[in-house]
Amino acid sequence: MPRQPHLDPRGFILPGGPLGVLLIHGFTGAPTEMRLLADDLHGRGMTVAAPLLPGHGTSVQEMNRSRWQEWTACVEQALAELRGRCSALFVGGLSMGSLLTLYLAARHPDLAGAMAYAPALKISDWRLPMTHVLKYVLPSIAKGDSYYQDFTDPGAVQHIWSYDANPIAAGAQLDSLRRAVERLLPQIVCPLLVVHSTLDPTIRMDSALAICDGVSTPPADVTLLTLHNSGHNLLVDSEWQFVAEQTARFIYKYLESSQ
Repeated sequence: MPRQPHLDPRGFILPGGPLGVLLIHGFTGAPTEMRLLADDLHGRGMTVAAPLLPGHGTSVQEMNRSRWQEWTACVEQALAELRGRCSALFVGGLSMGSLLTLYLAARHPDLAGAMAYAPALKISDWRLPMTHVLKYVLPSIAKGDSYYQDFTDPGAVQHIWSYDANPIAAGAQLDSLRRAVERLLPQIVCPLLVVHSTLDPTIRMDSALAICDGVSTPPADVTLLTLHNSGHNLLVDSEWQFVAEQTARFIYKYLESSQ
C-alpha cells in the first residue's frame, strides 16, 4: 500500500481563467491527493497547479536525500510560473503542504489568500523531534495498514499515492520546516482558511488554533473550519466536497477584495 497503479504521481496543471490556485500535497504523498479539489476548482473556471515535491513520487531513499529548502524552492518556482499565467493567486496545501503554503504566505504578502488543510504545525507523533538522531541508525519506519484506517470513507484510499514507509531523515527535514514556519507566522497578513478534523490522528487539535492565533492576518479574515467526519487526509475523505465548496466560497470572497 498504497502506490495505486492507476494513479500518476507527477505534478499537473489545469489551465483555466486568470484566477490561479496552487495546491501542495503532503509528506510522502503526491499531487493525486489534491486532484479532487483541483478538479472542482478547475470546473469553476480557475487555473490550478499542483507540483510534485522533490523526493516524492520516486523512492523512500530519494526522499531521505531531500532537504526542506528544496521543497520551498519547488513551491516558489511553481508559484512564479502560476503568476505568469494569472492575475490573482491563492495557495493551499495539505498537512506538510500546509506548512509550505504558510511559508509562501509569509514571503508573498500579495497573495489573495491561503488555505491550510490539516495543518502540520503541531504533530501528534512524539517521535518526530527524535528523527534528527534516529536518521543515523534507521532509514525508515513502515507505516502498516493501520496508517490508512482513519478514513471514514473506505474508498478514499483510491486517491492516495504514497510511500509505504516514513523516511526518517526526511522526517527530520519536516520537523525543521515546521519550526521555520512557526517562526514565520507573524509575517502572514493575507486572508486565511484553516480546515482541520476532530478525527485526525496525525495532527494535534491545537495545531489549527496555533496558526489562527499566530498570524498577523486580521481576525475577521481568518476562517477556521472544523470537520467531524474526516480523517487526516480530509481532501479525499467523506467531507471533501463540503471542503471544496467552502474553499470556493473563501476564494470568491477574497478575490473581490483583492481586485
